[in-house]
Amino acid sequence: MTGTIGKRKNIFLVWLIWPFITLGVYFFVWTYKINRETKDFDHRVDVNPFWSMMSFLVGWIIIVPPFVSTYRLGQRIAQDQEAAGMRPSCNPWIGLILFFIAGLSALYYQNELNSVWEHYGTPPEGTRVPVPRDQQEPVQPTV
Repeated sequence: MTGTIGKRKNIFLVWLIWPFITLGVYFFVWTYKINRETKDFDHRVDVNPFWSMMSFLVGWIIIVPPFVSTYRLGQRIAQDQEAAGMRPSCNPWIGLILFFIAGLSALYYQNELNSVWEHYGTPPEGTRVPVPRDQQEPVQPTV
């Protein structure tokens, strides 16, 4: 089984600079991209990047969706770390707590996903790499 490497992004640009310059729009773009990258790396990750982004964009109306999406993103990144043969270090609870502290969850999650790309020696974005996780192993549902 192979997966596609995502783009290694500067964590401070993702967390502070680009959202500031774009008046917050970049956060939605980043949310879409990072969810797409988790799915492209391990196709067993169950996520629709568009709906994940929409949970932030309009989910505030009913309050809960952005928090659920933030937690689930942490689960997906941990799944990718495990699929890469790494010990999962991404904790969705930490990400959720950091979401309330100046939006630090973006910085934390991007750093954790960058660790997956670095595990493979930081190849260019779009590079196909082997994913050593056994294909017969059941994947935890993302409830």
